[in-house]
Amino acid sequence: MTSPTKIHHTIIIGSGPAGLTAAIYTARASLAPLLIHGNQPGGQLTTTSEVENFPGFPEGIDGGLLMQQMEAQATRFGTTFVQGEVTEVDLNSVPYAVKLDEETYRARTIIIASGAKAKTLGLPNEKDLYGRGVSVCATCDGFFYRDREIVVVGGGDTAVEEATFLTRFANKVTIIHRRDTLRAAPPLQERAKSNPKIHFIWDSAVSEILETDKREVRGVKVTNLKNDAVSEIPCDGVFVAIGHLPNTRLFSGQIDMDESGYILTRNATETSLPGVFAAGDVQDSVFRQAITAAGSGCMAALQVERYLEELG
Repeated sequence: MTSPTKIHHTIIIGSGPAGLTAAIYTARASLAPLLIHGNQPGGQLTTTSEVENFPGFPEGIDGGLLMQQMEAQATRFGTTFVQGEVTEVDLNSVPYAVKLDEETYRARTIIIASGAKAKTLGLPNEKDLYGRGVSVCATCDGFFYRDREIVVVGGGDTAVEEATFLTRFANKVTIIHRRDTLRAAPPLQERAKSNPKIHFIWDSAVSEILETDKREVRGVKVTNLKNDAVSEIPCDGVFVAIGHLPNTRLFSGQIDMDESGYILTRNATETSLPGVFAAGDVQDSVFRQAITAAGSGCMAALQVERYLEELG
């Protein structure tokens, strides 16, 4: 049970792979963690219909089911869950305070595992087609597009890296970019431009995602931003690679972040504040995988345990 006067050993903010793994480890260490679900319990994996690269599931597993099983495991060891969206976090003094609506929870340590969200195109049917031809992760879903044609939207490092990776599977990868030059690093550009499977459509934006009667992607409408000409590009998949936004607004000005808003960590998951740790996509702008998030959640939990031991 929780109460306004109780000071918890640790509060975990976020319920994706990082947060739930941290909960499993801290709960097994008898720290009785309090985990706060955000507005998307289970994180980004709940929108993934098939996860094939998480170890231990040779036939793959539904993303939502994987998160349910991790939550059940955390519950088994004594994690307390609170549903709600965090409205304020005060890291200026210990015990740290986390506010949900009218309730405030306090703890000696905090594990921030609030994740990140992929930037989207904002098209009407985009969200409905996730897992049906629309993706934001090439390493997660590229395998499903063997011998098919794919569109990648974006022009930065991520877009070019994902397009190059997807050529391992697809027959053809078309990069659609709003400008007439890529923003990716020169070596990445050279690699992509020399790849015979990669094609480019410049000065253009995807204005519509076309779908079949079975609610699967069949192509995209592309609008040229210079002359407004509209064309249709047939494809089996659309990979949106226009960046991610870490969910760190609540911690702005209280903790060290990089220019993109990712929390800066050292010694694995330590932040600039003692007793505050960060795990998963909220501090990882490079890998952004379920397994790496889970691994950093484990590290954060172990570091919390050691930190509390040192405090006595």
